[in-house]
Amino acid sequence: MSEVTGPPASAAPAGGTVPACGDPVEGFAVTHDHDGEPLPERTGSGEASLLTEPTTAVVADDTIDPVSTQTAPRLPVTVESCDGAVVEVTDTSRILAVDLYGTLAEIVFSLGLGDSVIGRDTSTGFPEAADLPVVTPGAHDLNAEAILALDPSVVLTDATIGPTDVQLQLRDAGIPVIFFDDTRSMDTIPTHIRAVAGALGVPDAGEELLARTQQEITAALDGAPTGAQAPAVAFLYLRGGMVQLLGGPGSGADSLIRAIGARDVGTEVGLEQPFTQISAETLISVQPDVLLLMSAGLESVGGPEGLSLVPGLAQTEAVADGRVVDMDDTVLLSFGPRTGRVVTALAEAVYE
Repeated sequence: MSEVTGPPASAAPAGGTVPACGDPVEGFAVTHDHDGEPLPERTGSGEASLLTEPTTAVVADDTIDPVSTQTAPRLPVTVESCDGAVVEVTDTSRILAVDLYGTLAEIVFSLGLGDSVIGRDTSTGFPEAADLPVVTPGAHDLNAEAILALDPSVVLTDATIGPTDVQLQLRDAGIPVIFFDDTRSMDTIPTHIRAVAGALGVPDAGEELLARTQQEITAALDGAPTGAQAPAVAFLYLRGGMVQLLGGPGSGADSLIRAIGARDVGTEVGLEQPFTQISAETLISVQPDVLLLMSAGLESVGGPEGLSLVPGLAQTEAVADGRVVDMDDTVLLSFGPRTGRVVTALAEAVYE
């Protein structure tokens, strides 16, 4: 691991402003460290064969391990929100962190500030947050009344959740509302950890968490096979028989697929969007080696057996041979401090 030789890009100079949006670190934990310095070449674990029956990828431990339980924020902090607003954070005693993936809350808890979190969204599924009141009672829609009733001192959010009018209504009510980058991938993990830590006045805890996260991911990658011929993995977003989206560049799953030594089908077929509606003919022509799905999506079609009833899927070798992997919706694309565990679980599920 390379040593940090200067201040991180997301840290504010003394008396300066913390940016909530920053540049991703290309190849984070795969080829480069959190400051963009090259890492030693991966060794991998040699040959491996593919799974032979439907498998649920499960992380060995889904709990949050905070880097410190004595984290003391240095406040006030001035933050440039991703929507261009300049926000001052003076109180972190009542934090609400909400987004589509549960990423922001995972980071807050991992920084050691979980005791200050007052509510959660439906995507925040780790045990430590289970008893918090839910502020997204309608799927992923924020409820302004429910949030205001909790009297948050600061709200961390992004454009993946909304409606935006609700977030702006909270800001109009005098609550500091900070928008962070809404992109999720391996490369944005350093950006999010540093931005959240900086905004909450705990940049040192952020650097400690980032170093630990990098170490765990690189260890997970070293355990993934590199000698096997790279399998083609298709990430499908299903909601019943009507919604069939193939993940492509920017879906988030593409970087996880590459991390375990596989090829992302959506990228290879030339998709230009993170998710694209596809036809049965396209599914048949793609012929992925493995299907990767969110657990709720797999359940929406009746489990592994139901995949054969989805037009196009029955004609794929992946379904015929049982090479189907699913993972919990609140874990798969969170891209936070537990990503090392996610990579390990996926590799263990895809390879035998």
